[in-house]
Amino acid sequence: MTADARRQETSQAGGLAGRIALVAGATRGAGRAMAVQLGAAGATVYVTGRTTRSAVSEVGRSTETIEETAELVTAAGGTGIAVPTDHLDPDAVADLTARIDAGHGRLDVLVNDVWGGDHLMGYPFTGKMWDFPLADGLRMLRLGVETHLVTGSHALPLLVRNPGGLLVEVTDGTEETNRTYRGHLFYELAKWAPIHLARMLGQELAEYGCTAVCVTPGFLRSEAMLDTYFGVTEENWRDGIAKDPHFAISESPLYLARGVAALAADPEVARWNGRSLSSGELAAAYGVTDADGSRPDAWAYIRDVVYGGRQASAEEYR
Repeated sequence: MTADARRQETSQAGGLAGRIALVAGATRGAGRAMAVQLGAAGATVYVTGRTTRSAVSEVGRSTETIEETAELVTAAGGTGIAVPTDHLDPDAVADLTARIDAGHGRLDVLVNDVWGGDHLMGYPFTGKMWDFPLADGLRMLRLGVETHLVTGSHALPLLVRNPGGLLVEVTDGTEETNRTYRGHLFYELAKWAPIHLARMLGQELAEYGCTAVCVTPGFLRSEAMLDTYFGVTEENWRDGIAKDPHFAISESPLYLARGVAALAADPEVARWNGRSLSSGELAAAYGVTDADGSRPDAWAYIRDVVYGGRQASAEEYR
């Protein structure tokens, strides 16, 4: 860990002491990292998902579990509580929020990161909407949209009990960046929805002194991205650049997680109400970095280089 990274961890330590957080979809990737960083700032963090040490979700990865995430939260300095939850099951989510209510009587931070639809994308998909299996597309919408609605319906009444509550919707892209169609209609619909949820719920939550924000990572080095798509680890991730030069702009899950932890601890977080923010924008606002001390701005790189044709290296955007 660099000296800058150590200063970041120290500055965040205790900033969320006494706060109660729920990270819905915390099995792996950005969800896991956000749960751990909220814990590192002192929060009690409920972590949910479908993959446990005794059950595996349709994603098919048994190597990451919610129990492990909870243990990482506790090891980071918080209190991690794993609750197996299918967020398409309203009764299960109702039981989850009732448990939080009974234990604490409050919810201060809700991170709505449920997804689990990458395996349905048919990557790389290059056809038209009608070429895509309809059942898979509708399942993606259930996983990426319905889960967020179910979770919000049950958890937000607990969040609005106290002023200062924060809803963090997690997606892929911001309102600005997603104006470029990436060619997968079902995926685009699923990823636009959290942006609109944050904008609309921001108006509803403001009445209670609460805030809604949508956040996105850039080119995320999730566990699946590393081992399934690039055949690398976090330690040698740069070897993946040979397969895709744009992988050079990628970021670890820690990057977004640090930004979200800083967002949650910000006493003036309401200034972001209804906005969609990238990890790069959060880093600029709060001074956080990725694990290597860099501040990648993947969406600016994608706009300028990938779609805009600018001749520039990823290092210019780090």
